[in-house]
Amino acid sequence: MTLTERGALRGCIGHVAADRELGTVVREMAVAAARDDPRFAPVSCEELSSLALEISVLSEPTPLPAPVAPERIVVGRDGLIVRRDRHVALLLPQVARGYHWGPEAFLAATCHKAGLPPDAWREPATEVLTFQADVFGEGDA
Repeated sequence: MTLTERGALRGCIGHVAADRELGTVVREMAVAAARDDPRFAPVSCEELSSLALEISVLSEPTPLPAPVAPERIVVGRDGLIVRRDRHVALLLPQVARGYHWGPEAFLAATCHKAGLPPDAWREPATEVLTFQADVFGEGDA
């Protein structure tokens, strides 16, 4: 679930496991994005009318074989998950497109979000997975 306020990120929290009904997850993530994203103060009642919601329903993640070949990542279609030990991060497909990143910059940003060095995706101990997302936002027909 991604919340934006006048086009600026206001909160983003998700749930990757397919272990609950979609409606339940959407409701829980909307609340979590509004109050639990550590990068932002909780959303106030006064802000509610200026928020836009975007829901990304993810496909099952697919591991990329090591060594990771950046050319296998399609910017705008693929999202990334990077995992190593307790370090995990996920960036949605629309993030790379929005920042005009190529595959290597997308990999580096995902590693950075996980608290890893930007080139950690090159190391065999780092698992990289791709996924796709069906994205629904306010104003979609």
